[in-house]
Amino acid sequence: MDKKNIDWSNIGFGYIKTDKRYVSNYSNGKWDDGQIIDDDMITMSECACVLQYAQTIFEGLKAYTTKDGHIVVFRPDLNAERLANSAKRMEMPVFPVEKFIDSIEQVVRANEAYVPPYGTGASLYLRPYMFGINPVIGVKPADEFQYRVFTTPVGPYFKGGAKPLTIKISDFDRAAPKGTGYIKAGLNYAMSLHAIVTAHNEGFDENMYLDAATRTKVEETGGANFLFVTKDNKIVTPKSDSILPSITRRSLMTVAKDYLGLEVEEREVYLDEVKDFAECGLCGTAAVISPVGKINNHGEEICFPSGMDEMGPVTKKLYDTLTGIQMGRIEAPEGWIKTID
Repeated sequence: MDKKNIDWSNIGFGYIKTDKRYVSNYSNGKWDDGQIIDDDMITMSECACVLQYAQTIFEGLKAYTTKDGHIVVFRPDLNAERLANSAKRMEMPVFPVEKFIDSIEQVVRANEAYVPPYGTGASLYLRPYMFGINPVIGVKPADEFQYRVFTTPVGPYFKGGAKPLTIKISDFDRAAPKGTGYIKAGLNYAMSLHAIVTAHNEGFDENMYLDAATRTKVEETGGANFLFVTKDNKIVTPKSDSILPSITRRSLMTVAKDYLGLEVEEREVYLDEVKDFAECGLCGTAAVISPVGKINNHGEEICFPSGMDEMGPVTKKLYDTLTGIQMGRIEAPEGWIKTID
């Protein structure tokens, strides 16, 4: 299939409408077979549960063109499992893992012309999501749901290289103990919007959220997990029941241990010890790792030895290895790469 006439090397990280999307509906206790459709518009009641009570969950993953010309998706089974866990917490029907993976395959094939060529730095972003669609006025779960997947080609998250970020300790809480911080629910991201706008207005790139109970432990940002490197090159990530289990972060920990021979540790990380780390990064689908140069704690700056000019050396190795696996330059662990075409 011929590719679309797009300047792949210069597209940004935003929404570009593609030709096809996948939709499946749930009613009377079961999911239908699902199908690829053309229409990007959604019609629903003004009283739909998603509009009244934010009963919606989502995922994010990418399709890539590898060095040898194949189109692949990275670890979609983990996205399927995480969506299922989110659905259970939000009183929504689970979309079966096998149907999820099939929906991803269908929508990528249907939009093959939008998968950027290898070497452009771009990829096809996939957004599976589910929401309560029938009218609900009393506070209760919906009875009918819609699952959809749309795609959009996106450029590299960083143009001109990954420059280290400056972040602040937020005065707001991202998630409460025993709340919904560990699932990918739209309401979690709505909670972070005021905080991220506030950070941007103050000249910062992102927030560091602390645990809501004691405000002494590092949790995550509005949309990414933290990864720290100690001065003796150990990889440390925060552990908490209210942190989203990032697929990128889990993959990076495996890369650190099995490919780079580094010691890894997932544990509670106290704010007081952050000043002693050598490197800091934010892990997520969009950028893989976003390096952090310094953290502002109400006027007190924590500056990492890796500096504000480029990624730290260990972070760079992690980034290069994982993106090499995704792009087919480095052999992947078994099961990590789903070949579409």
